[in-house]
Amino acid sequence: MKQWKGRIILLLTALIWGCAFVAQSAGMNYIKPWTFMCLRSFLGAGFLFVMMPVIDRIRGIEYKSDNPGKVLKAGIIAGVFLCAASIFQQIGIQYTTAGKAGFLTAMYVVLVPVFSLFLGRKPTLRLFVSIVLAATGLYLISISGSFSLASGDIYEIICAFLFAFHILVIDHFGKDVDSVRMSAIQFLTAGIICLIPMFLEKPQIAEILSAAVPVLYAGICSSGIAYTLQMAGQKYVNPSEAGILMSLESVFALLAGMVILKEMMSMRELTGCLIMFIAVLLAN
Repeated sequence: MKQWKGRIILLLTALIWGCAFVAQSAGMNYIKPWTFMCLRSFLGAGFLFVMMPVIDRIRGIEYKSDNPGKVLKAGIIAGVFLCAASIFQQIGIQYTTAGKAGFLTAMYVVLVPVFSLFLGRKPTLRLFVSIVLAATGLYLISISGSFSLASGDIYEIICAFLFAFHILVIDHFGKDVDSVRMSAIQFLTAGIICLIPMFLEKPQIAEILSAAVPVLYAGICSSGIAYTLQMAGQKYVNPSEAGILMSLESVFALLAGMVILKEMMSMRELTGCLIMFIAVLLAN
């Protein structure tokens, strides 16, 4: 029973993350990328800092840190990579659909084990198959008849590479520090980095208020609530199954884009999404 509870929670997490691509796309109708990213990051950090006692109770721990400097260092480094990945994603989503952005971003799941090879981890046949499938899916989704990539797709591919590095940073530091506090610090770091570029965009209060719903969703629901749900769900589900369930984020992004934004894909692009998703499942 508890395992099914965990599965449902992780499915809800993937749904929230998938719909965040729609929020990000909708937000670009009112404000510019750095402004959206800055507001979203500060909201996510604020939510996690406020909810830390509740999250600790969910995890059944009483937090004590012997080395707060290590948590701070880990959060700042992760925040730099998170900011870089997220801003490429946010810029790219202006020029591509939410569904395509979701699948192209999900390519980081395949890239992480590829980069891990350089850290001395042994390659597997499954990894090679997932790489071939991911490349095939990428070709069908993004390469046009003139063998060129759309600018939005290029941004999302760069985003996937940066998210892969972000995951490796978390893997390096995550074993020794509290993940919730590290996440809150990384969101705060990302927000601070975005401050000056945001002011250069000269956002207007009226524009920010118009984008309030997408920003609140991305900041509180996607960054804060979904992260807390992930913590709760993974208590009852093994890591491999959890990874597969959360990779459904890309499928939900596609469906949400179709239903909410009325985005449509060609059969070729849908086939590419399916192949990309199979590659993500294999990588998990």
